[in-house]
Amino acid sequence: MQIHFIDGYIQQIYLVEYPDKLLLLDGCTRADVDLVCDFISNVLLRSLGDLKLIVVTHMHPDHAGGAHLLKKRTSAKIATAKVDGHWYSGIDGILMHWSDIFLALWVAGRKNKARKNLWYSRKLNADYYLSDNDYLPEFPQWQVLHTPGHTDRDLSLYHHDTQRLYVADLLVKVKGQLVPPYPVFYPNRYRNSLQRIREIKPTHVILAHQGELPFSDINFDHLDQLAPKVPVTHWRSVKAKTKKALGFK
Repeated sequence: MQIHFIDGYIQQIYLVEYPDKLLLLDGCTRADVDLVCDFISNVLLRSLGDLKLIVVTHMHPDHAGGAHLLKKRTSAKIATAKVDGHWYSGIDGILMHWSDIFLALWVAGRKNKARKNLWYSRKLNADYYLSDNDYLPEFPQWQVLHTPGHTDRDLSLYHHDTQRLYVADLLVKVKGQLVPPYPVFYPNRYRNSLQRIREIKPTHVILAHQGELPFSDINFDHLDQLAPKVPVTHWRSVKAKTKKALGFK
């Protein structure tokens, strides 16, 4: 097993290679689809059909945005958390979906990346809906952990043989310091997820935006102090400012 680290549009892409198949640890952005396909075909010299499974850890543009297009090109299956409903459901969901795409484009601008089309469906059509502690279909070396807080359906993926844990956006690094992600929709769940990772004690933790780091580098006490006590989201801020501008209380 080899994990290939690919620099994506605004995040790291993790493509796991086995002799007979490939696994994508997250659905990346729409802008990354050509990059992933090119890497499979021209770097690994593999067939696109070797990509068997795409995991979507949560529904943000840099984790779900390329999943449907990659499935169409490769015939891979999509796996995600077994959580009722769609993350972007209802009118609020539609507006939040737009807001998250604009935020992703803002991040790209901060990285001096050219503006690209990041549009994707706000409703994920997955082939597998996985419960906590399930193992990935076709990849039983990887265990699924529900680690919500950033959203209600965040997944982490634990590789038992190497004791490496992909945590997606559970942690981010800002100015060299590990901090909670932004947004955090469910603060209590977030703290529980941190505690769960702390108890597992993997050898290494893999982040969606900053690569891999030793578990010993993570100061969980400091993270717990930084974790918000109430929901902290850009969407709550946007709605509050909009209501104020329109004269609503």
